Amino acid sequence: MYAVIKTGGKQYRVATGEKIKVEQLPADIGSQVAVDVLMVADGDKISIGAPLVAGAKVEATVVSHGRHDKVTIFKMRRRKHYQRHGGHRQNYTEIQIGAIQIGAISA
Repeated sequence: MYAVIKTGGKQYRVATGEKIKVEQLPADIGSQVAVDVLMVADGDKISIGAPLVAGAKVEATVVSHGRHDKVTIFKMRRRKHYQRHGGHRQNYTEIQIGAIQIGAISA
């Protein structure tokens, strides 16, 4: 069984027990969060939402918060003596997927 969830403007295919890094969530470590479910597949049975699946729920636990590796930004204009250096580190929240529920059925 797997589900497609949406959080932070991105979509993720998740299964029970997986750990994924998503955009930063305003939640404490160890707390439970519920995420929007766009699709749930259980074997041959597939439920697709419009836009969300009614009655479906994915529970996740916040494992940690952190920052990704630095992305280097470099701008240059040739022959103009112009150079700019910069960097960016995006914040993330690591969550562990718990139960995937389709109405009354859970896994």
